[in-house]
Amino acid sequence: MAKEAQQREQSLAQKVWQLATVLAGQGIGFTDYITQLTYLLFLKMDHENVETFGEDSAIPEGYRWEDLQSLDGLELIKQYEDTLNVLQKEDNLIGTIYTKAQNKIDKPVYLKKVIALIDEEKWLVMDGDVKGAIYESILEKNGQDKKSGAGQYFTPRSLIKAMVDVTDPQIGETVCDPACGTGGFLLEAYDHMKTQSPDKDKQDFLRNKALSGIDNTALVVTLASMNLYLHGIGTDRSPIACQDSLEKAPEELVDIVLANPPFGTRPAGSVEISRDDFYVDTKNNQLNFLQHIMVLLKNGGRAAVVLPDNVLFEGNAGETVRKELLKNFNLHTVLRLPTGIFYAQGVKANVLFFTKGTPTKEVWFYDYRSGIKHTLATNPMQRHHLDDFVVCYHADDLSKRVETYNAETNPNGRWRKFTASELLKRDKTSLDITWIKQEDNTDDLSLSDLIGTIKDKSDNIAAAVAQLQTLLANIEE
Repeated sequence: MAKEAQQREQSLAQKVWQLATVLAGQGIGFTDYITQLTYLLFLKMDHENVETFGEDSAIPEGYRWEDLQSLDGLELIKQYEDTLNVLQKEDNLIGTIYTKAQNKIDKPVYLKKVIALIDEEKWLVMDGDVKGAIYESILEKNGQDKKSGAGQYFTPRSLIKAMVDVTDPQIGETVCDPACGTGGFLLEAYDHMKTQSPDKDKQDFLRNKALSGIDNTALVVTLASMNLYLHGIGTDRSPIACQDSLEKAPEELVDIVLANPPFGTRPAGSVEISRDDFYVDTKNNQLNFLQHIMVLLKNGGRAAVVLPDNVLFEGNAGETVRKELLKNFNLHTVLRLPTGIFYAQGVKANVLFFTKGTPTKEVWFYDYRSGIKHTLATNPMQRHHLDDFVVCYHADDLSKRVETYNAETNPNGRWRKFTASELLKRDKTSLDITWIKQEDNTDDLSLSDLIGTIKDKSDNIAAAVAQLQTLLANIEE
């Protein structure tokens, strides 16, 4: 990106975030602010499309940008709320952007401030990479803010990039994320493929048909749709759908799945999962997502999925799914991740890489956990930290892989293989394997890291107590 464009991106992102801080002081959360910013930004870009390029407006008459600009006070609030109500009923991209849209800025003066901020810029003529980068940076900042709770929708971009690099999607292939959050995997896959061919038909397919994402949270669907739209993806119909991936069998199979399904249990009120196309019934949310992804792939299709440790060792349903993975899929790689890379604290996760339709002969484990220390504040994981894994992986030809582990000469080598027959003989077919001997490195933690860890645990306990109090209050009522 040119230096001038980069400076403009930083300047605009800073402006947007400064206003977020002002609004936070008035009790308007960052996520709510960004959602309203998205609704208004789409109206402004439609307005620019009419003024600059003479195109017809995609927005119904009476609910456009100019209908908001001239208003103040309660009239402005009413017009804005009427606009959101009308637009969420529209079809195609507009209906997706405004999924279940509600106004969260009830003070006219602050709504006017957001409108003024957006009105200062011409967004449509801005380079797609700049527009997209500004929006991505806002989403990332929002993910870092613990009060917003948005971190659960945000996978570290360094991890996404490494996963896409080794999965190596090719233009013409279809890519799905059944738990898409703000669209990071789809965006990285798009960036990976867009320079592979200048062919117009292939580029049209890439922008409008290759990518699909699903999320069951309305505000996340709005953010993901806008994120892709600002990068030039899904300009007529959004590739993002607001639904529960686990409720029913997929309508179409895909070549590639890239995903980081939500950790923890299903949200209260969700439909109980029982599907004929699953290998086993279970209430484990992650095992159900893994089964869904196994079903979702075409024969020969490949997946890279972030999953917590329990998927590697849990008995009963877990063992059934792991045996299925080893016998009817090629589970060729497991990347063991360190703690301290996700916004949710203490998460122990892995990436499973597999291909559908051929049995596993050997599983290669890369231990990027033992002795590795990352923190979001002082030592965040960056893409270069995974360079050795990417080199070892040999995406061009898996047969070229060579172990770095050697029992005698390098017992702490991070890259080691196990045959499928060895793994199937393990208790519960457990894939929870470590071999690197490490010393306790608690002493290496800085004081700020220790305080941060204590605070995170304290926050988690406080949140759990608050939930219990709410539940008790409801029971007593």
